[in-house]
Amino acid sequence: MTPRRQTWIGAAAAGVLTVGLLTGCSSTDAAAAECTSTPNGTPVSAAPATGAPTTQNLSTNPEIASGYRSGMTAVRTHTYAVSTANPLATEAACRVLRAGGTAADALVTAQAMLGLVEPQASGIGGGAFLLHYDAKSRTVEAYDGRETAPAAATENYLRWVSDTDRTEPAPNTRASGRSIGVPGVLRMLELAHREHGMTEWKELFDPAISLADSGFAISPRLAGQIAESAKDLSADEGARGYFLEADGSPKKAGTVLTNPALSKTLSAVATDGAEALYTGAIAQDIVEAAGSTAGGRTPSLLTTSDLADYQVKKRAALCTGYRKFELCGMPAPSSGGSTVAATLGILANFDLPALRPQEVDADGGRPDAQAVHLISEAERLAYADRNKYVADPDFVPLPGNSVLSLVHPQYLKQRSTLIDPQRSMGTAKPGDLGPVPLGNGPQPPEHGTSHISVVDKYGNAAAMTTTVEAAFGSFHFVDGFLLNNQLTDFAADPLDPDGTPVANRLQPGKRPRSSMAPTLVFDRDDAGNRGDLALVTGSPGGAVIIQFVVKTLVNVLDWGVDPQQAVSGVSFGAGNTPVTGVGGEHPDINATDNGDHDPLVQRLRAMGHQVSVAPQTSGLSALQRDGKDGWIGGADPRREGAVLGDTR
Repeated sequence: MTPRRQTWIGAAAAGVLTVGLLTGCSSTDAAAAECTSTPNGTPVSAAPATGAPTTQNLSTNPEIASGYRSGMTAVRTHTYAVSTANPLATEAACRVLRAGGTAADALVTAQAMLGLVEPQASGIGGGAFLLHYDAKSRTVEAYDGRETAPAAATENYLRWVSDTDRTEPAPNTRASGRSIGVPGVLRMLELAHREHGMTEWKELFDPAISLADSGFAISPRLAGQIAESAKDLSADEGARGYFLEADGSPKKAGTVLTNPALSKTLSAVATDGAEALYTGAIAQDIVEAAGSTAGGRTPSLLTTSDLADYQVKKRAALCTGYRKFELCGMPAPSSGGSTVAATLGILANFDLPALRPQEVDADGGRPDAQAVHLISEAERLAYADRNKYVADPDFVPLPGNSVLSLVHPQYLKQRSTLIDPQRSMGTAKPGDLGPVPLGNGPQPPEHGTSHISVVDKYGNAAAMTTTVEAAFGSFHFVDGFLLNNQLTDFAADPLDPDGTPVANRLQPGKRPRSSMAPTLVFDRDDAGNRGDLALVTGSPGGAVIIQFVVKTLVNVLDWGVDPQQAVSGVSFGAGNTPVTGVGGEHPDINATDNGDHDPLVQRLRAMGHQVSVAPQTSGLSALQRDGKDGWIGGADPRREGAVLGDTR
């Protein structure tokens, strides 16, 4: 494949981000042009919303806020479409689809490219969850590529160095080797490709290999994250050499990066399959990097056997009803599917369609305060159950040995009666689902991630959320890619204050609970049978992913806005705390003086909500069926994403 180089149009210094176009695409080739157009055909602003805070707590927000592209419009395609968080990855995946590839093929190419151009969010050193719809069999399959804890890990692995040295891992748990789990995404993609791919595996890595060799320009968002994380990146020799200048300063937007080490790694994977990473020289390099004590870091106890023994899990997708639709989500160990389903199941008892946003425009309009209140309260109730009950089901049984107990309509109707239409509950208590000897425990912050939504011309679709956990993962850089810090998604303290074991405690071989929520939505007939695929969506954002996905689903399914308006709309919601978030980056929210002058914020505070207007860092995408064969898509204006396809 001809090497291609990214060109960013516009000046990052002026606060403007535009979708990058690639050289090497013939302007006379109509099909190629369909895979290289900007979402709107024009540059889009990424300047922060007026008065939006310029700093944030990265323990609760996964990555830096990078502004908001106001006025984005939906992209309409004929038969296939793809949305990723970076235009280079979107274009590469789009070309796979244009050449006759399947959704599973496009995922492999998109992930390989994202690991190169968006390394702060995902890559082959991390994990993922995938929902795949096979149009021929009309079945939904859930692929679990979540990382696992090393066999030598103990329940106090994250708390202290050893039972005799009860000091915190150095320099901290996240940046030590203790945070690193066995990567899962590559083996997961290989299995999905084996079952649903049509393009040769080897060909799918060509775009990322070519770009790693020829180089790409650092995007404004990546540059901002490098600057934010420079101190931690400098502690690792490989990360320091790749992301920082010789004097230790962060590399800036527009700097051309080449990554010959990743090119070599991906070439080995392309030739030998996922085994190239899980066994042999690359596996040994991963173990040595994770076990490094350079700079005083506490080493991992990861072994080559841990890598060789990693297994992808295929699980039953969690499919539930919501009004006239069927929603399919990811089951445990992700809490995303059950918490989204529980939230919507509670909301099914309220007339949300009557609470449509006001003055709906390209940016989604201003949400109704009563709608934000009801949705936030439903989320508090759903998160309360999530926090107590959901963990790796191979280690911790769910109540009644079934996730359905958390989403049963009768149970959720009972939960809905706990909502006061005029007053926030602040913090919800979990429901009583029978005797389960598990404590709530302190809940660790979760971090973020990337998401890919894709539909192919055969009618297949995929929603995949992929992550290295926090920005740049554990900061351990090996063979051109970063290793995750996913084990920090476990509860660091394995016991409640009363000594009761916590469901999400660390155990050898266990998968940490996640909030990733890739989602497929189907029409339903009057008898409740599954109809046509209607919507593909998902988002990064750590524990807030659930709120981002709920917001998008309600916007599309209840309020009838298009998918671009839905993902562009104000981000809002709550975990199980008294704080309700209202994204201050949105142009319709006045975030000055902590939102004191914003009417939505004022109304929510009058109802007892503690409102935060900190910028939200979602990376939503949504592809909605438009007529018999067409699609209409939206990409989140808060990141660099783009939707491409055979445009209409």
